[in-house]
Amino acid sequence: MTRPVSVIVLGYGTEDLLESCLESIASQLPVDGELLLVDNGIARASERRSRWPGIVRVLGDGSENTGFAGGCLVAAEQAQGEVLVFLNSDAILREEALDRLVTAAAAPGAGIVCGCLRLAQEPDLVNSVGNPLQFLGLTWAGECGSPASEHTDAHEVPVATGGFFALSRAVWDAVGAFDPTYFAYHEDTDLSVRAWLSGRTVRVLPDAVADHHYEFSRNPFKMYLLERNRFILVLTTYPTALLRRVLPVLVLLEPAFFLLSVLQGWPRQKLQAWWWLANNTAYLRRRRAEVQALSTGPDATARLAALMTAAIDPPNVPQPPGMGVLNAFLRGYWVLARPRRRG
Repeated sequence: MTRPVSVIVLGYGTEDLLESCLESIASQLPVDGELLLVDNGIARASERRSRWPGIVRVLGDGSENTGFAGGCLVAAEQAQGEVLVFLNSDAILREEALDRLVTAAAAPGAGIVCGCLRLAQEPDLVNSVGNPLQFLGLTWAGECGSPASEHTDAHEVPVATGGFFALSRAVWDAVGAFDPTYFAYHEDTDLSVRAWLSGRTVRVLPDAVADHHYEFSRNPFKMYLLERNRFILVLTTYPTALLRRVLPVLVLLEPAFFLLSVLQGWPRQKLQAWWWLANNTAYLRRRRAEVQALSTGPDATARLAALMTAAIDPPNVPQPPGMGVLNAFLRGYWVLARPRRRG
């Protein structure tokens, strides 16, 4: 039996806000919708179940952490909804947010639609209204810290924030779902790029709001995943014409990025990312062939490139010395090298 909407939440660890998240969904979910909770290792899950809404369907027993990508993939495969909605477990839906996002995702011709994440501690400020994509594969929380009053109109964005987004089952199947290899980080970027390559759009709907209890953090394992997954993204999703323009700069800057990893205390993880790539070339070739089959041609390449930014300037990360010079170089290079539409 199909349902109009399936909302998917993944839980791992202490999950202090999980109950509030689930209640906010249950209060807005249509009677024939469903709410799926993936237990990737929720602390004290068995004793907390009585506090979860009765409509929650739990997937998994908490014995294995398959990451955000793997866990959400399993849930999507079991979901019965015509529209799939993904919400972070530390995000609380505001009134009508679910209906607005589902309506937009179910509209004819819609691709991926993300909502506006607000900073829960400062609810008039944005956490993300869709994310940028720097041409070297870097991405970050778009417009983090800016006033929400400056972001009121729906518009196209390079990357949908994985914290709160929706798409139809038909789009999910057509673009290929999450790749579980990513485990965590960049899986939303990968999905968004594939949507663009297939001729679909990625949009943000600012009046579909969720308050996100966001805490920016870095740790060695996260940095490993970010670096490894950035390379997977570039090497597998970028069309050949785009990849040829990006690779020279990617290779040129790797010594500088390695030095930065040394200064920040994660050089071993940087080396591990390179090692993983060297030992998984068969996967990279296979994955690239799968993704490039989605491309609608040269216009798709130019359209994707036009969405990309050149400067590396995440608002919530202190800039290391020399970034002004590097960003000037990146901007100049991209003006000259960016693929453009023919004719």
